Amino acid sequence: MGRLTFGLNVTLDGCVDHQEGIADDETHVFFTHLMDAGGAMLWGRSTYEMMESYWPAVARGDVEAPPAIREWAIKLEAKPKYVVSRTRRHFPWGNSHHIADDLRTGVQRLKDATPAGVLLGSGKLATELDRLDLIDEYQFLIHPRIAGHGPTLYQGGLPLTRRLKLVSAKPLRNGAVAMHYRRER
Repeated sequence: MGRLTFGLNVTLDGCVDHQEGIADDETHVFFTHLMDAGGAMLWGRSTYEMMESYWPAVARGDVEAPPAIREWAIKLEAKPKYVVSRTRRHFPWGNSHHIADDLRTGVQRLKDATPAGVLLGSGKLATELDRLDLIDEYQFLIHPRIAGHGPTLYQGGLPLTRRLKLVSAKPLRNGAVAMHYRRER
């Protein structure tokens, strides 16, 4: 059984708005390595649609992009992508699959079928999956910014405090810090 790792950009005040992070080569290299380590991606519908609207064009070369960003796009194109949605059923982006089962059953089945692990990249979905006790690890890239607005990490709240064990902390040259935590069970 693979681990479910929640990986996301977050500011010092907990903002997870994708426009608030530092979008440079170093950040993309970090997330490319994180994606490479896993066997699949997992998103909610909103995140999937945001990704689908941009990254396939970068992978095809329709959008000019630096090498690190193009590498991310090409690898993302090939990576299996799973989407949780109650409202959308058709996902035409290559290697995209719908999780139509009950959330707990569908995600547990995905974890069981993906020994290399699954990388979760949706904040709202992470809250629901954490409530179901399905997240095993957290990989946050904490950016040296205070956004002063939302959306924020775990905005919907959790029923219990999650105790985590630090696996690693690595500062990047751009001032962000990559934090890797594992759930203490």
